[in-house]
Amino acid sequence: MFRTQAARDLACLIEVDPEVSAWVCLPLILRHGEAFHIPDFAIDRGDARVLCDSRTAPDWVRESAADSGYNYEVTETTQDALAVRLQNAKDLLRYAGYRVALGDKIRLLAFLEEHGPIPILSCLPLVQHSRDPMAVIARLFLDRTLHIGLDDGPIGPETRVHRIG
Repeated sequence: MFRTQAARDLACLIEVDPEVSAWVCLPLILRHGEAFHIPDFAIDRGDARVLCDSRTAPDWVRESAADSGYNYEVTETTQDALAVRLQNAKDLLRYAGYRVALGDKIRLLAFLEEHGPIPILSCLPLVQHSRDPMAVIARLFLDRTLHIGLDDGPIGPETRVHRIG
């Protein structure tokens, strides 16, 4: 469904962005005379509707997007500033289909409620119903139940986990 690896990488970043409430790939056709452009994504970010591309588009695209009721942005995933976030997103998204046992979820959330943010290493022993405790942590992050700083460095044993809400 993604045109390029850059678009797939951008989808990974969009999927872990806490400000994004919904997104769709290849959402609509923008036209300018005989020319046309299909943005990689349409994103809902709070009150903002954004069309987003993973590569530079023709100059007229921004105006055409505005005429359609969207902001427009280009996010090139090759930026050094995004490298750590992208790798962390990819690492976490591999657990997207994982089902968390309710007991593990409650135990982890209760511990975080009582003790506050803790390193991932301290979370691992709390998971008792899964062979892969990191899968539980990753899935709860993807469900927006836990927060992990994706820009602070590669996810590791000392990466802090926070409860959301």
